[in-house]
Amino acid sequence: MTSTHRIFSTEDIVASGEATIGGMDLDRVARIQAEWARERPDLDVSPQGVIGRLHRLAAVLTEQLAVVYRRHGLGEGEFDVLAALRRAGAPYERAPGELAQHTMVTTGAISKRIDRLERDGLVARRPGQDDGRRRVVALTDAGKRVIDQAFTEHMANERRLLDALDADDARTLERILATWLAGFEPPHGE
Repeated sequence: MTSTHRIFSTEDIVASGEATIGGMDLDRVARIQAEWARERPDLDVSPQGVIGRLHRLAAVLTEQLAVVYRRHGLGEGEFDVLAALRRAGAPYERAPGELAQHTMVTTGAISKRIDRLERDGLVARRPGQDDGRRRVVALTDAGKRVIDQAFTEHMANERRLLDALDADDARTLERILATWLAGFEPPHGE
């Protein structure tokens, strides 16, 4: 994964007000910044440099990740449910409310995902092994095979997607994103 665009500072972009700097093409976000800087010089458009690129990157990454999910007959939501069950450890089960917490969606959305996975034979609803009064969703043998194969390919795909960064940059980006995200999420357990 190589880029033919050079990254310019917001100051360079604003000063340029054009789609090129020194004959070099700007990336899509930089071009948008330059246009806004030209049209609205009264506004600081520097946040677009980060937010705009994160937004574009999220869209690209989401599609790149979905390619793997589709190869295994899954959508992102179904992959998340199977992964949450697999991460639970043997006997690979969780109550629907726990699944909602581990996938960060509502119990209503979880129910729809579970219904589809159950129809496909990848999960089963049953009484819990520790407490027969408690209903749980459990991976079937087929579900375990699918998520193990899908997750193996998913990790290789994520590695490929990070290949544009060296290891130090990836660790730095992870730290920065974790710090930033922590400001928007409640502490663990809430």
